[in-house]
Amino acid sequence: MKLRITLLALVICAFYSTNAQEISDTSFGKGLINFVAKDSSFSIKFAPRFQVRSISSWDYDGNQYGSPEHNFIVRRARLKFDGFAYSPKLKYKIELGLSNRDISGANEFNRETPRYILDAVIMWNFYGNWELWAGQTKLPGNVERVVSSANMQLVDRSLLNSRFNIDRDLGIQIRHKTKLGGDFLLREKLSLSQGEGRNVTEGNEGGLQYTARLEFLPFGTFKSKGDYSQSDLKREEKPKLMMGFTYNYNQNAVRERGFAGDYMIRTDGSIYETDQTTVFADAMFKYNGFSFMGEYAKRTADDEVATEIDGTTPTGDIVLTGNALNLQAGYLFKNNYEIAARFTTVNYEAITNRRPQDQYTLGVNKFIVGHKLKVQSDISYTTLDGNQDNITFRLGFDIHF
Repeated sequence: MKLRITLLALVICAFYSTNAQEISDTSFGKGLINFVAKDSSFSIKFAPRFQVRSISSWDYDGNQYGSPEHNFIVRRARLKFDGFAYSPKLKYKIELGLSNRDISGANEFNRETPRYILDAVIMWNFYGNWELWAGQTKLPGNVERVVSSANMQLVDRSLLNSRFNIDRDLGIQIRHKTKLGGDFLLREKLSLSQGEGRNVTEGNEGGLQYTARLEFLPFGTFKSKGDYSQSDLKREEKPKLMMGFTYNYNQNAVRERGFAGDYMIRTDGSIYETDQTTVFADAMFKYNGFSFMGEYAKRTADDEVATEIDGTTPTGDIVLTGNALNLQAGYLFKNNYEIAARFTTVNYEAITNRRPQDQYTLGVNKFIVGHKLKVQSDISYTTLDGNQDNITFRLGFDIHF
């Protein structure tokens, strides 16, 4: 594995050494490499990025806050390649993760190997406003999850997303957009996927995963795809709104959160299966530096409690069912400082034996080159079942070539 990474680094270095005397017309934030073949038969943009952060956390023991725990991590370190092949109508995206949080999750279903591949997908505009996607990429789920981790308003995503999102999977997607009159735009997205998340290469268990999403944009499109980028960096001159609705059905799911979580393995080696359904309703609004995002998520399952082959003895695994609400807003000042706030509440079904959580977050950002070069900080106060629980302060730095 180290050999493959070394070879990749050598290829990149070799490319630069052969072009060391050339002056590129690219600029910071537009990709480290932007290349189009002379005959226009393909293009490639290479854009590495990484995020580093420090975290300080104080737990409440019932009487007072204890000593802080400090942690410094490289949260994300990624290599992104995209462009077109043969025709501008056939696009591709490859994204590789290098940090430990990017590649963790080895198990017998991915041959106990690091999960380097985040995205490997082709996108074919085969007719009019129709696109066919094939490969591994994000499903058309809640807006917060589909927003790239490079374009977040706070240091990381919410509790709603970490508990209920449907993330990446292997399969195909059909996407279409329709003008409904004036600026009103409707986008339809359908997906058929494997159902167990990214990098599952063998022994796919259970059934398939079906996802449908509708998006309504009554005031037209956002600048620079701003409906999938947090903060109003483009300072929309007119109000822009996207409302989205997603339905996800994971047939005979074998993991506690459908695409993720532990496999529900019985003592005899077989795997417990149950149908899981997740629904989302979300919205993104931007106007003149102000931005708002709201989300609601709910997951249900036919039988939450995993049982042994006899159908009665619990294995100890339980599907994470429940619902969550996430509200987030921010205002970007003309000096490119931003203040942002978020409230998230998560309620689990009683059978999960998990207590409800509320989290309040306040953030301050400084955008130097938009999301490509920024400093972010936030502080979160989290309560568990209405009791004082935790305070966490985070400071993050992002650089995206």
